[in-house]
Amino acid sequence: MRDITLEMAQSLSKLIRFPSVGGEPADGAPFGADVKDCLNYFLSLAESFGFGTRNYDGYAGEVVFGEGEDFAILCHLDVVPAGGNWSRPPFSGDIDFSEGRIYGRGAVDDKGPAIACLFAMKALKDGGFRPARTVKLIVGCNEESGWRCLEHYKKCARLPEEGFSPDAEFPVIYAEKGIMHVEFRFPAHGFSDLTGGGATNVVCDLCSVVCPADEAKLAKYMLTFENGRVISRGKSAHGSTPERGKNAISPVLLYLGEYKAHELLFENFFHLKGVRDETGELTFSPNVVRQENGFYYVACDIRYPVTYDRLKILEKFESEHIPYKILHEQAPSYVDRDSPLVKNLCAVYEEVTRRRAQPVAIGGGTYARALSRGVAFGPVDVGDADVVHRPDEFITFSQLEKCYDIYKLALERLTKSR
Repeated sequence: MRDITLEMAQSLSKLIRFPSVGGEPADGAPFGADVKDCLNYFLSLAESFGFGTRNYDGYAGEVVFGEGEDFAILCHLDVVPAGGNWSRPPFSGDIDFSEGRIYGRGAVDDKGPAIACLFAMKALKDGGFRPARTVKLIVGCNEESGWRCLEHYKKCARLPEEGFSPDAEFPVIYAEKGIMHVEFRFPAHGFSDLTGGGATNVVCDLCSVVCPADEAKLAKYMLTFENGRVISRGKSAHGSTPERGKNAISPVLLYLGEYKAHELLFENFFHLKGVRDETGELTFSPNVVRQENGFYYVACDIRYPVTYDRLKILEKFESEHIPYKILHEQAPSYVDRDSPLVKNLCAVYEEVTRRRAQPVAIGGGTYARALSRGVAFGPVDVGDADVVHRPDEFITFSQLEKCYDIYKLALERLTKSR
């Protein structure tokens, strides 16, 4: 193992130990004390490498290298809730040398890539590289739940026009689907405290409700009854790929006899399944449920193709007179496949990995869409385990090392030494 890999692994382990899930705001900590501490650690590490940094009031941080036209690397330090079914503590930052892995929530999404980019910048600086552009490594603290971090950044500074976000897949993501988080409301009768899911962009892996036990229905829907609650256990996955998970809300609705709600949410009632273009198929994933004041609310993660009109989706909801509200949305992102940025990054990927590269589209949403000319670039590659937003998230030493090599060469090519 290279010395640089061990150094990155140790720094990443420390970064993971900050449970940077959004929490209660406080002075200088708009997303909670843990997120603030995580940001401060990352910026202090960058300062120890000799970089200039800036903390934007706890919303985001910035590491600066070079002079000239700005070039952005957009990462995030916040993480989704850990969820259940971990075989080791999710915020331990456990380094397993026998397996060659660093474990913990955020190892891949997105603390590992942030560390790889920072160390790539350090290696270039220490080697005498003088970029002809100003590289701004911007780390946000609210990417997973609202992007208020970038909104605040843009109030305080000018966001670069071009750059990449190491928060998706290799080789290069040239397009990202549009995103809508929509919450539907349904009347609740005969049950209480229906609850499930931790984040709208994560497939619900645990749902429960207080109601009488019915042994036949418990067996039919493969549920359990524990301490007065009906329990459903599923399998988490990223909200953009719900087919990779098992939604725990669905069987609970069937158990409760909420057939209309189940039809609307899980049975393609709106005829959205099959809507697709070159950027992929529309996905619809009901991921969070809560109950209050005689109603229950289900928040759904919708990812729609770049060429599809979002208003067509809303028209379908309104035609059924179902109460709903939009919690969050982001417009689709698209960069020409033949642009210099995409071509250069594909060439870098091919040179480091010796694999042919073709740009692809995804359903995930990254900071890349905040830029006029932004793409997503790694860290997940062909053959890597699908661990994002799942229990026992990890990144391997070899993944971390490969990201470092790719990002270092990418910065050399895209910013040129003076």
